[in-house]
Amino acid sequence: MNAIIFDHVVVWIDHHEAHIIHFDVNASVVNKVLTHSKQPHLHHHRGTLGSGKAEASPSFWQEVLDGVVNSKNVLIVGPGSAKLELFKHAHQHAPQIAKNIVAVETVDHPTDPQVLAYARKYFL
Repeated sequence: MNAIIFDHVVVWIDHHEAHIIHFDVNASVVNKVLTHSKQPHLHHHRGTLGSGKAEASPSFWQEVLDGVVNSKNVLIVGPGSAKLELFKHAHQHAPQIAKNIVAVETVDHPTDPQVLAYARKYFL
């Protein structure tokens, strides 16, 4: 993972990948983290318990958190439950990072420039 350059970071995440974008008013750096899971989707049957989605490995959550370790303001966004799972993992395993998470927001599947524009509007 590249060295942290900026105080602001937005993480777009689902159960397959995370896009970590460090930024300020004038520049940005994007890093991508892929899950190590071999099972991308579980078949969900009506009347059964569970979400029907394969759980990401703890190493995936940790790799994403390692990418924001020195950031002062972290915004987590994404379309499903992965953003909340990352938030929960941060509180359980990385409280120093968790205290820097300013919000968790729902967004669909935007491009990296759209995620960056959303985060710049949020922070700046």
